[in-house]
Amino acid sequence: MNLKLLFLCLFLAVLIIPADVRIQTFYVVFQVLDGLTDDDDDDDDEPNTDWIFEIQEPDGRCNPNPCLNNGVCEEKGKKNFKCDCPKPFKGRKCEKGPKACRRGRCGRGECVLTSTPPFYECKCKEPFQPPRCRTVALCEPNPCKNGGRCVRDDMDFDCECTPGYSGRFCHVGPDDCYEDNGESYRGNVSETDDGKECLYWNSHFILEKGVNPFSSFEDEDGLGPHNFCRNPDGDMMPWCFFRRGRKLLWDYCDVTECPEPTDVAPTEEVSAGPQPTAPKPTESETHTAAATKQPPTKPPTPEKPSEAPSTSAKPTAAQPTSNATAALEQFSTCGKPQPKKPITRIYGGLKAIPGAQPWQVSLQVRPKGSNQLYRHICGGVLIKSCWVLTAGHCVEPSSNILVLGGLTLNSEEPTEQTLQVEEAIKHEDYRETPSAVYNDIALLRLKGSNGVCAHETQFVKTACLPDAPLNDGTECTISGWGATENSSYGSNHLLDAKVMLISQEKCSEAKIYGSVLDDTMFCAGYLQGGVDSCQGDSGGPLTCDQNSTHVIYGLVSWGDQCGRKNKPGVYTRVTHFLDWIKSKTETAAA
Repeated sequence: MNLKLLFLCLFLAVLIIPADVRIQTFYVVFQVLDGLTDDDDDDDDEPNTDWIFEIQEPDGRCNPNPCLNNGVCEEKGKKNFKCDCPKPFKGRKCEKGPKACRRGRCGRGECVLTSTPPFYECKCKEPFQPPRCRTVALCEPNPCKNGGRCVRDDMDFDCECTPGYSGRFCHVGPDDCYEDNGESYRGNVSETDDGKECLYWNSHFILEKGVNPFSSFEDEDGLGPHNFCRNPDGDMMPWCFFRRGRKLLWDYCDVTECPEPTDVAPTEEVSAGPQPTAPKPTESETHTAAATKQPPTKPPTPEKPSEAPSTSAKPTAAQPTSNATAALEQFSTCGKPQPKKPITRIYGGLKAIPGAQPWQVSLQVRPKGSNQLYRHICGGVLIKSCWVLTAGHCVEPSSNILVLGGLTLNSEEPTEQTLQVEEAIKHEDYRETPSAVYNDIALLRLKGSNGVCAHETQFVKTACLPDAPLNDGTECTISGWGATENSSYGSNHLLDAKVMLISQEKCSEAKIYGSVLDDTMFCAGYLQGGVDSCQGDSGGPLTCDQNSTHVIYGLVSWGDQCGRKNKPGVYTRVTHFLDWIKSKTETAAA
């Protein structure tokens, strides 16, 4: 009886106490689930995801295809579908496969997926021993490679490496370095530049979301059942995924750039005979622990300019001539990215591929009259050579600059272009209330000459404006860094993720956002809460595929906290402002 009374009191309290609704910008955080620490082992069973299509009520049944893992969708009635699942997958949307990597299966190790029974393998972290990574053996057998000596240190150990070798297990050879951007790198470094241990490329923690674990993991980009650093997507240098508790992150690796060869002819003494070199470990020698090598000889990370940059900074394409013809040639098409590598299963929802989001802008500010370094506050999207679209709440009376074509905030990249803002135009009816932000849109006019500001390259392109509404349930892409004026957290690397457009009727229900929504905004994400609903960056783009062209359909605007159930992200509806955008950009051009 007392228990029933307690439940009744709790129920009444929920009805009486108002929810703490506060408006805040979104931060890019790739968080798979909460509740585990770095010391936790493997994942629980994946949750049932049928709610995605049941709650969001997408228009149509098989478009977009709700079936995962190459399932074939068949329409059933007016609002239903059935998935024909390939073996061994099952479930309403073919989302269920054999649970190879259950929590605790690999003790103090990493569970990786394999293509043959039992479809998993435990990769133990020294000094824990196979097969289940539960027993400890210090220096027996010797984990140190290439003649390294194992020295016990209480309940741990250190490897004393022979000259020329480095890494925790002496597995990084003297010739282990990368050339150019490292796409051809096949060395043994397995640690980020911050000392984080790399995950195996076939780790279930990377591949568990919508991936067929029975396909081959090895491919032409050097990925496979190992945790060595690689550059499979054409980034600036080798990188890898790493794990922080239940968060999946990535970073560049602690790998040395090869010295550039000189044109100096060898001396007679050098050419007298071949010089001895130590043998290089083969790629088949996989190790699970991180390599602790000497700091790489990478170029120093440049700081952001303390003075206002010029409009000619770092365009990678040839500078066009300053005339009207050249202006017309720039950005003659929109919405057609040219990513350096196709976006494959392993990067979806986490790491933006170079050139995949070429319209993404970093809006950076500093106080007027100040010599402080610029700081990133918002995202934006390039729609013309001299025009950027962003959220109204991102515009503030500071000296603005824009950085285009880059992926990282804490280092300067050769693909970047840095431009000043000539004029910021916030919508005349912009307003904030305690529960919502209305008409949250602004235009930024860039400084340039003869109608040319940003220069079109593979990494800097414009997104198209939409010409018609899209169906609810359409899958779109958001991208951003997540480091804003309200947060010291976020990612220094550009991230992207998929979200689904949610019907206005559903999002206007009392349990979601109620009557605060109007036709200038819409919802996207996942009503169940979680990773996708809190990825993005204020003012940044939500782009959708419309007739094989990427259109800027929304701008990250506001939301009720981050990742809460029934509280998806709210975006500025760009289609509502097409006339306003046209009037401002054409008036200025005239």
